[in-house]
Amino acid sequence: MALDQRITKFIDRFYVKPIESICSRSFFRYAVCGATNMLLDAVWYFLIYHFIVCEQFINLGFIVISPHISSLVIVFPITFFTGFLLNRYIAFNAAHQPSRQQLWRYALSVFGSIVINYLCMKLFVECFNFWPTPSKLLTTTVSVVYSFLAAKYFTFRSSKH
Repeated sequence: MALDQRITKFIDRFYVKPIESICSRSFFRYAVCGATNMLLDAVWYFLIYHFIVCEQFINLGFIVISPHISSLVIVFPITFFTGFLLNRYIAFNAAHQPSRQQLWRYALSVFGSIVINYLCMKLFVECFNFWPTPSKLLTTTVSVVYSFLAAKYFTFRSSKH
């Protein structure tokens, strides 16, 4: 059995009665993959910030980048590709488009998610005067729903959609 099949089988063991009534199997797999990628992102960020960037400003000659931003820039491609692979092989494994096409669509959806995060935070905090932390929670909810729908119906859509 291939690694992706073993991971999928493991995740599906937790798709039990109460969860079945709340969400679809594909959304459950998507949520597990997303949470895993988020955890990996935090671990990679911690390691890169403390042990690669060493909490130092990086002077590129024409710009100085703060350690938290440089760590973010280094971590982004790692979690971008792990997110893509988890979604392609675990959450939406029924889709059979070429990898290059899915990767391009995934990049577009990630860009869309970044734009949604920015616009929602501006809207909630600056226009509606909500507190930043609840605004971030609401923004994350909007972004997750968008990301799931974009993945299901655009990036990794199966031939039946």
